[in-house]
This record gives sequence, structure tokens and C-alpha cells, in this order.
Amino acid sequence: MSVKTSTTSTLKEFRAFALKGNAIDLAIGVAVGGAFTAVVQAIVAGFLTPLIAAIFGQANFSSLFFTINGSHIAYGLVVNAVVTLLTVAATLFFFIVKPINALKRHLGHDAPAPMVAPCPACLSDINVAARRCPLCTEQLTEGWSN
Repeated sequence: MSVKTSTTSTLKEFRAFALKGNAIDLAIGVAVGGAFTAVVQAIVAGFLTPLIAAIFGQANFSSLFFTINGSHIAYGLVVNAVVTLLTVAATLFFFIVKPINALKRHLGHDAPAPMVAPCPACLSDINVAARRCPLCTEQLTEGWSN
């Protein structure tokens, strides 16, 4: 095999990977997630942190620290990160996941997963309605999954 053939094969394989729906969906998700995280961090820094600070009397959590044997331990940064994480998770759940799940149920796309059982020949999981194993091509008899 020549270097040119190997390179061409690798490039074709990379192109097939890059153009898969999952890879493109993931790239879009990462880009939107980054922008969404920036918005949520602004909400946390501009609204939630001051609100919590008004309740507990501390204006900025990032300035909270304690010192042990000369080591400066800034636990306020952790508090800010946890508040941001919880806010991002709650926002994603209530404004993205819940509405999409409701829409899927409404449109009937929330179908249950098919029942699977191990193939008697190769032990791979296959649909119980199958008459032939897609992996080993074993012909399956009626009631094979019982």
C-alpha cells in the first residue's frame, strides 16, 4: 500500500466521520452550549450571586477565603462555580429538556425501546421480533426468545 493510498483512505475515513450526523450535532451543541453558558454565567454573576449575597450579607463570593499555615484557600470560587453549575443544569432541564420531551410525547416520538434478547448462537442482543440474527445471520425459530 502506498503512502498516497493510505493518506487518501485516511482522509476519506475522516470525511465520513466529520460528516456523520452525530459529529455535526455535537459540534453545534458545543457551540450553542458555550454561548448558553456565557448567558447563564452573566445571570449568575449579575442577579443570583447578588441576591444570595443580600440574603447572607456577603457581596462577592469569590473574595471568600481562609488561610491554613500560610496557604490561601479561596472557597468562594468554588461556591460561585457550584451556583453556576446548578443554574446551568436547572436552566437546561426546565427550558430545553422538559419542553423537548413534552413535544416528543405530543408528536408520538416517545416510542418505547424494542424488547431485546440474546441470540442463541452468538449471544448478541437482538430484537425479539427478529427472525434472523443481524450479526451471525442465525435463522431464528418461532418463540426463540422465551
